Amino acid sequence: MQPAYTNHLINETSLYLRQHAHNPVEWHAWNEESLAKAKEQGKPILVSIGYAACHWCHVMERESFEDKATADIMNEYFINIKIDREERPDLDHIYMEAVQLISGSGGWPLNVFLTPDGKPFYGGTYFPPERNFNRMSWKEVLHSIHYNWQTNRKEIEVQAQQLIDHISKGNNLISDQPTATLNFIEEPKEGEEICKEIGENILKQADKIEGGFGKAPKFPQTFSLQYLLRYGYLANNEEAITHAELSIQKMMYGGINDQIGGGLCRYSTDAKWLVPHFEKMLYDNALWLQLLAEAYQQTKKEIYAEQIKKTFSFLQREMKDLDGGYYAAIDADSEGVEGKFYVWSLQEIENILGEDAALFCSYYSVTAEGNWEGHNILEVITDLNKVKGNFRLSEKELEAKIEILNEKLLNERAKRIRPATDEKILLSWNALLLKAYANCYAALGIEIFKTEAIALASFLKEKFKKKDEYFHTYTKGISKYPAFLDDLAYWIDGLIALQEITGDIKYLFEAKELTKVVLKEFSLEDQSYFYFTSEKQKDLVVRKVELYDSATASPNAIMLHNLLYLSIIFEDDKYYQRAIKMVKAVKEIVKKYPNSFAVWAAAIAKLAYPVHEIVIAGKYFSEMLNEILPIFIPHKVLISNSSAENLPILIDKDFSSDTKLYVCYNRTCKAPVNTLEDFATLIKKKVI
Repeated sequence: MQPAYTNHLINETSLYLRQHAHNPVEWHAWNEESLAKAKEQGKPILVSIGYAACHWCHVMERESFEDKATADIMNEYFINIKIDREERPDLDHIYMEAVQLISGSGGWPLNVFLTPDGKPFYGGTYFPPERNFNRMSWKEVLHSIHYNWQTNRKEIEVQAQQLIDHISKGNNLISDQPTATLNFIEEPKEGEEICKEIGENILKQADKIEGGFGKAPKFPQTFSLQYLLRYGYLANNEEAITHAELSIQKMMYGGINDQIGGGLCRYSTDAKWLVPHFEKMLYDNALWLQLLAEAYQQTKKEIYAEQIKKTFSFLQREMKDLDGGYYAAIDADSEGVEGKFYVWSLQEIENILGEDAALFCSYYSVTAEGNWEGHNILEVITDLNKVKGNFRLSEKELEAKIEILNEKLLNERAKRIRPATDEKILLSWNALLLKAYANCYAALGIEIFKTEAIALASFLKEKFKKKDEYFHTYTKGISKYPAFLDDLAYWIDGLIALQEITGDIKYLFEAKELTKVVLKEFSLEDQSYFYFTSEKQKDLVVRKVELYDSATASPNAIMLHNLLYLSIIFEDDKYYQRAIKMVKAVKEIVKKYPNSFAVWAAAIAKLAYPVHEIVIAGKYFSEMLNEILPIFIPHKVLISNSSAENLPILIDKDFSSDTKLYVCYNRTCKAPVNTLEDFATLIKKKVI
């Protein structure tokens, strides 16, 4: 049947934009044409920002954007622009901050009203079709904005400029802090005290019963957990490690983690990790793998290895594109209902599993009443010793049986109507996965992880770099939008990790080339931090600096780690001094608010505790490399090769023998060794 309406979004590459292509609203994409149209007609711009896996975005579309009467108001009074926040995170950052300043809160869908030259003056998130939830109806908002634009335009334009000025000044808030001293670089005890304070402040927010931090809703916060794992190891702090493990295991066994299909959901709506917001994002699963790899390296607990394999299987089965990249997200909704694809009734399970249903239901706490809206979200909360005893199974027998039953349900679930998959491929999130695969290979030594990491690195280079241009998205053969800071920062980080597991130094030179681009095109004028957008990008009302960790790491913090690493590899003091300049102004705020700056905190720990500069030289370097990779060494630079090549860190190393191991600190090397036992002794001397 031919759709009744078709607007300007019909040929967009974004699934989210195409989902709105048949709304009666005359939606435009963000481009020169639509912005020029607003100026020509003197109309305010209504920008609506969301993403394909956003539940409340779908709700507002059904209630308002598909309603002809509402669309008529929008079309008459505004130039309406739809933005996919994952395609244009730069615009999302600017207008999200504006709405937070205006209303005190933010989220998606994000609906913001702009002057014709793109400056925000009013906005909010979800608006109902009728007054509800202590909110004005969407139609009331539209009429009110139109009236005020007609009667108070000059005042609105002044306020909009003031708002942009405020956002612009926000770039300097941390840079303007009194310059902190970094005595802890020379005074290890002071550095250890700072790291201790950071660890204690992270743990103040810890939920000691259910894991994670704070109350509902709960996000994975993998960066804080990584800090606790590393700090706990370095400082011999069992409390830090215990909370990190508690949190990981609570997420592993909770409803936030798809128990039969694998894959971590974006967050839990409750404190016990039971009821997720069911969308699955690539970045969450990449960061989840990175965390699990470190947990396995440190503890060697098989439960983490199994969880890595399960998450990997999910990514390969449901998120990998035939071209070799990985999709952005899988929606929460199917058939218009959130979570419908993932939940079960007792009757369904009994019909599928027959006499094995009792074991399955005992293991996953399935009941006739259900644990969510009359249905069951699978979770493992039962005492497994009791399950083993009741069904007279050993631990291995129970695990093997549950794996078979999971497969049966997974096959049945595949017959259901699937949630939509957002098939755009983002450089930044794929770069996170590149690092994750490299880390998983280091931890487990399973060849498929290295193979996939190498293939993904090749894909990124082929699809996201065209001559001297770098791109943010790739969808069905089309690369578009200039790359952002997080794209390049995460890519550098991934290439560094890939070099460590392969010994192929070409990845270091690729990382250095990308670093040159970042330094040239993204640097603040005072050469401290980096803008989120390149100097080449011209369609923004303000360039922002992103310093906080959000769902993904602050790209500035990742660049700090990159500069510290590459300064050692290439013996480049300019990189090191730039890194030190970056960390000086954030030291105090990181101590106070480490859950928002956990990646910065990890960099401070690298300056406080020694970084092990490890070189494996000689003919059989790869054999020794594979013995060293599984060892948990939180702070290291690792390079292995059979010849000196053209790297400063390899100069004066002996490549004539079979294998020699060099361990250096601040470019001062200990006597080389040639056994793993002697290497371990050297490391233990330098780690508390």
